[in-house]
Amino acid sequence: MVFTAVLSCFVNLLMLIVPLYTMQVYDRVMTSRSTDTLIMLAIVAVGGLMLYAVLDFIRTRVFLIMGDVIGRRLNVPTLEAAVIDTLHGTSKNSTQAIRDLNDLRSFVTGSAITVPLELMWVPLFLIVLFLLHTVYGWLALGAAAFLFLMSILTDVLTRRPLAQANEAAARSFSDIASTVRNAEVIEAMGMLPAVAKRWQRSQYHMIDLLNRGNSAAKALSAASRALRLILQIAMISAAAVLVIDREASPGSAMAAGILMGRMLQPFEQLIDGWRQWVFALSAFRRVRDLLNTAQSRRQSMPLPRPDGRLTIDRLVYLPPGVDRPVLKGISFSLEPGETLGIIGPSAAGKSTLARLLVGIWEPTAGGIYLDGHSTFLWERESFGVNVGYLPQNVSLLDGTIRENISRMKDASPADVVHAAKMADVHEMIGRLPFGYDTHVGDTAYSLSGGQRQRIGLARALFGNPRLLVLDEPNSNLDNAGEQALLTAIGKAKAARTTVVLIAHRPSVVAAVDKLLVLKDGLIDQFGARADVLKAMSAPPGARQVATAPNVARLVKTEQAS
Repeated sequence: MVFTAVLSCFVNLLMLIVPLYTMQVYDRVMTSRSTDTLIMLAIVAVGGLMLYAVLDFIRTRVFLIMGDVIGRRLNVPTLEAAVIDTLHGTSKNSTQAIRDLNDLRSFVTGSAITVPLELMWVPLFLIVLFLLHTVYGWLALGAAAFLFLMSILTDVLTRRPLAQANEAAARSFSDIASTVRNAEVIEAMGMLPAVAKRWQRSQYHMIDLLNRGNSAAKALSAASRALRLILQIAMISAAAVLVIDREASPGSAMAAGILMGRMLQPFEQLIDGWRQWVFALSAFRRVRDLLNTAQSRRQSMPLPRPDGRLTIDRLVYLPPGVDRPVLKGISFSLEPGETLGIIGPSAAGKSTLARLLVGIWEPTAGGIYLDGHSTFLWERESFGVNVGYLPQNVSLLDGTIRENISRMKDASPADVVHAAKMADVHEMIGRLPFGYDTHVGDTAYSLSGGQRQRIGLARALFGNPRLLVLDEPNSNLDNAGEQALLTAIGKAKAARTTVVLIAHRPSVVAAVDKLLVLKDGLIDQFGARADVLKAMSAPPGARQVATAPNVARLVKTEQAS
C-alpha cells in the first residue's frame, strides 16, 4: 500500500501534463504562432503521458499481486477455520467466508480501492488551482466540500440497509445450500412448496433492503453528477469573467476547467463506490472474525507412529450451550490389538464418544490419550495417518473412488487396492462403470448406502491405522457386507490395530474382545465380552453397575485450571 501511494503521487503529478499543455498552447503557441514550440510541447506531453501509462500499469499490477497474495495466504487458513467452525457449530455462515475471500480479492483488484489514494493527492491539484488564481482555488475547494458532504450523506443513508442486505444474502445462500443437500427428503414428503415460500420471503426481504440502499445511493449519485457539472459551469463562468477583466489568461481558464474536473473525480467515485466499500468491509469482518474465533488449539509438531495404546481418563463432555454433560467421567483403557464393542440405548453418548476418540471435539474435562498423547491436541495430519474413522453418516468427497479411499492423497494404487481388499470391496468397485476411477460425490455416480459404507470402511482402513473407530458400520449392510466387515475387523486385529466398534446388532459384537455398556453417559458395564454379556443377562439385583467419579468436581477442577 505504501508503494502504491508513492506511485499515486507520480501518477497524479503526470496528470498535470494535459492542463499545463493546454495552458501553454493557448498562451504561447496561439500568440506566437510558433509551430516548433507546439511540436516540442507535444513531444514532451506525449513522453510524459507514456510514463504515466507505465506507472499506472505498475500500480494496477501491484493491486493484482496483492489480490493474489490474499488468495494464496488466506485460502487454506479460511478453509481450515470454516471446517473448525462447522465442527464446533458456532456459526451457520462459515462457508460464506470462502465466498467473502473471493469478494475481497475482487475488491482489491477493482477500481474502488484506489479512491483513497487519489483523494490523498487532491491538495496537489488544489494548490495548482490557487496558483493559477485564488478564485479557481476557492471554487474548487467549495465543490470538493459539497461532494464530500454528499458522500457522507450517502454513507449515512445506505450503510445500514446495504450491510443488512449483505448479511441477509449470506444467510440466504447458507439456507439454500442446506436445502439442496436435503433434496430427496424435500421431494419425497412434498416440502418443496413450503421451502420455496420460506426462501421467497427471505429473498424478498433481502431485495427490499437492497432496493432501499441502492435507491438512495443512485439518487445521491445522480445528484452528485449534476452538481459536479453545475460546478464546472460555475468554474467556466468565473474563468470567463476573469479573462474579460484581464485577471487571467485564456490558457489558465482552460487549464482550470480540466484541473477541477480531475480534482472532483475521486469524490464522484467515492459516492459511487460506497456500496463496494460497505460490502467489502462486511466480507472482511466475517473473514477476520472467523479466523480469530475458529483458531485451532492443537499442537503443530507431528508425532511418531503410535503402538495403539488407548486410555480414557475421567472423560467428561458438555456440549456448547447445554447444561447437562453427555459423558460423565468415564474411564477405561485398551491395549494395542484389542477390540472393544460399545453398546447402549439411544442418546447414551456412544457417537459423542466416537467423535471424542478421534479428536473431533475437545473434552470438557479429563482426556483421551493414544500412547500418552491427547487425541484432540495431536497434529492433525500425522494423527490422520495413524487413525481410521467411519462415522454413522458416510459421505464421500467429490472425486474418484481411488481418491476417496486414499483420503485425497496421491497414494500408490497398491495401497489403495490393499485397503479395498481389506474391506472386501475390490470386486464391487471393479463392477462400477470406471472401476477405481468412477467419479462419486453429490453430483456424480450414485452409490447405494451400503456401497458408500463399505467404501468408507476401506477409507478408514487405508494406511493400516493403529486406531480404528467404527460408528455403527453395519447400519446399511446386508449379510454379505456384514460378513466382510467382520473379516476386516479380524484383519485389523491381526495387524495389532486397536478397534473401537459402536453397534446395535448383536452379530458384530461377537467379533470384539471387550464390551462397554453406556447408559446416560455413564459406564454401566465394562470388561471381557463374555463377562459383560453374562452380567447383562443376570437379574437386576445381582448386577454390579460401574460408578463414575464425581462429575461436578471434575468440571469445576477443569474450569479452575
